[in-house]
Amino acid sequence: MSIGNSPDGNFPEDERPFEDDRDERSAERPSIGRALQQARIAAGLTVDDVSNATRVRIAIVHAIEQDDFDACGGDVYARGHIRTLARAVRTDPVPLLDQFAETRGGRPAPTPAAPLFEAERIRPERRGPNWTAAMVAAIVAVIGFVGFTAFDGGDDGDTTQVAEGSTPTTSKSASPTPKADKSDADPKPDPTESAIAAAPRDKVTVQVSASDGRSWISAKDHNGQLLWDGLLKQGESKTFQDSSKIDLVLGDAGAVQLYVNGKKIKDDFQPGQVERLTYTKGDPEVG
Repeated sequence: MSIGNSPDGNFPEDERPFEDDRDERSAERPSIGRALQQARIAAGLTVDDVSNATRVRIAIVHAIEQDDFDACGGDVYARGHIRTLARAVRTDPVPLLDQFAETRGGRPAPTPAAPLFEAERIRPERRGPNWTAAMVAAIVAVIGFVGFTAFDGGDDGDTTQVAEGSTPTTSKSASPTPKADKSDADPKPDPTESAIAAAPRDKVTVQVSASDGRSWISAKDHNGQLLWDGLLKQGESKTFQDSSKIDLVLGDAGAVQLYVNGKKIKDDFQPGQVERLTYTKGDPEVG
């Protein structure tokens, strides 16, 4: 026995031979797809409504209502879809599943049905944000910013700046010390020390030379006014003058050499050591 085409485009059931008892039961009940379609219409739902509620694709819903279960990908998936659609249209899925088992030659093993069905029909959940990667990126950004500020800030070329009060002046860098001739018995004096020795005696004069590396330098006068704050690259030097006192902060004291009031400061600063120093017009003393 077969059911004719309906206005909504359903196809007739397969006219396969059944046993007598199955033919009698088939005559009393609609097909699985027809039963689901009638229940959906009675519930006032469209195919789109059912698809959105169950996450079963629209094409599969249409195929099931036309009793085409091949689109489900297997009997296990088909049983899962029938159960889900029946619940969505508010009808009992048990008779439909029994009817499906009869038409397919028996009920399949129930154990793998649930996981296989869920894996096919449920869309993967969105993953949450990867907080570990975000934290690593933030830390790298902070380290990069600090490094850029520390090593690139305050770069003003190869000039030596003499600062007195708040009015800095710029002079040419001292010439590098010429190599001593092997025939000379006495080494030539360091022109840097000679220039500092000629500093006025009524002022305090401090020269900072980055001889062994680069270092961040900060200098203030006796009023606490900032004379200079920046990165002193290797080979560069800065000279500061004030009427009574100069306060220094050396970011890497082991990388610099100090000349105060014409005298070379003998120190044992270690590389990477931060030092806060104060010098006056008298003999050089660390404050």
